[in-house]
Amino acid sequence: MLAAFLRAALFLRLALCGALAAALQLGLNTAAGQSSPGLLTPPPKNGLPASATNASDVRAGLKVSKGQGVLPNESGQVWREYDISPYTLRVRDVAKPEQAIIDWILRETGTEVWFSEPLGILNASSTTLRVYHTAEMHQRVQAIVERFVSGDTQAHALGVRLITVGSPSWRVRALSLLKPVDVKSPGVEAWLLSRENSVALYEQLKTRADFREHSAPRVDIANGQSQTIARKDARQYSRGVQLKQQFPFYEVITGKIDEGYSLQISPLMALDGQTMEAAITCSVDQLEKLVPLNIDVPIGGQTQRVQIQVPQIVSWRLSERFRWPTNEVLLLSCGVVATPAPGASGVLGILSSPLGIGGNRADALLMIEHRPPSVTGVPPPTTAASAPAKPAPQQPTTGKIPAPPSTSLGTPTGSANSVSRGRY
Repeated sequence: MLAAFLRAALFLRLALCGALAAALQLGLNTAAGQSSPGLLTPPPKNGLPASATNASDVRAGLKVSKGQGVLPNESGQVWREYDISPYTLRVRDVAKPEQAIIDWILRETGTEVWFSEPLGILNASSTTLRVYHTAEMHQRVQAIVERFVSGDTQAHALGVRLITVGSPSWRVRALSLLKPVDVKSPGVEAWLLSRENSVALYEQLKTRADFREHSAPRVDIANGQSQTIARKDARQYSRGVQLKQQFPFYEVITGKIDEGYSLQISPLMALDGQTMEAAITCSVDQLEKLVPLNIDVPIGGQTQRVQIQVPQIVSWRLSERFRWPTNEVLLLSCGVVATPAPGASGVLGILSSPLGIGGNRADALLMIEHRPPSVTGVPPPTTAASAPAKPAPQQPTTGKIPAPPSTSLGTPTGSANSVSRGRY
C-alpha cells in the first residue's frame, strides 16, 4: 500500500515538471518571434528606422547611408572660424546680433551658393562664425566680417525722410541741385546731393501744397543692424457671406486690410568710413476703393440681396542695396505710385487731379543722409539758414570708390559720386 502511494506521488511530480518546462519553452519562442523583423521592433532612433542606417527602406524606396563620414572638398573647400565677439558683445540692445552678419553675407554672396555645389556651410553663434567653402568665398566673407568687427563701434545716425509730392514737377526747380546716377531698377531714379543742396531741396519741397512727410527724420541704427519705420492703418470691409441654420440665416464675414507703408533700412559702413552701404526695403499698400457687389442669399423659399465689397488695392515695392559717399545725401524716386498715407484727399487731391494724377497717387521720394556722431547727440540743423553758405554747389570729383576685395555690387559708374547697386 505504501509502495503504491509513493509511485503515485512520483508520477505527479514528473507531470508538474514537464508542464513547467513546456510553458518556459513557449515563452522563449514567443520572445524570439517578437524580435523578428515582421513583428514589434524597437522605436526608431533620430527619426530613422534601425534598418535604414546602412540599407534601404524597402517600403519607401528611400536610401539613407552614413556616407564617408567626412565633408567633401573636391573644390578645395576649407573650414574657418571667425571671432565675431568684438561686434556681438558691444551690440547689447539687439537680440541675436550675429544674424545681421549672416544677412549681409547672404546679400553679398547670394543664397544659392550655400545650397548647391560645391558644398558650403554658414553658421553663426553669439561669438563665432563658422564657414566651410572655397578660398574665393572666404575672401568675400572675410571682407564683410571685417566691416562688422573692425568698424565703427558707435550707432550711426541716419536722416531718413519718406516724402511724397503730388506732382513730379518738383524736378524743374531742383535740376541744378541734383547729380543723377545710374540705377538698374526699372522705374527708380537716384541722385546725389551735397548736404547744403539737400537742405535747399527740402526747403523747396516744404513750400509746396502737395508736400507730405511720412517718416521720422532721424534714426539711430547700429552698424549692420536693421531698423523698421512703419505706419499701418486697419481698414475693415465686408468680405463675404456665410449661410447659417438660425435666423437671420446668414452672416456677413468681415475682412481687414493693413493700409500704409513699411520702410526697413540696414546700413553698413566701409572700413575707411568714406562710403556707406545700405540695404533698403520699402513697401506701400493702399486701398484705392471698395467695389460693391450684390449677392442673392437663399433664405427659405426666397432670396435676399446682401452687399459685399471687393477691395481694389494698389501697391509698390522697393528692395535694393546702394553704396554712396558718406559726405553726400542719397535721393531716390520710385515714380508716381500709391501714396504711403491712406486716403489722400483735400488739397493734395485737388491740386493733383488737374495734372492728370489721381488724388491717391504721388511722387514718392526717399532721402537718406549719414549724420556724423556729435558730442551733444543733437542732430545737425535741417534749415537752410543754419547751413554753411558756399559760393557754388559741390562739383563731382574723379577717382574710384574703394570697395572690399572680390565684391559684386553691380556695375559701378566709375565716379566718386556714383551709386553702386547690388544683390539684395
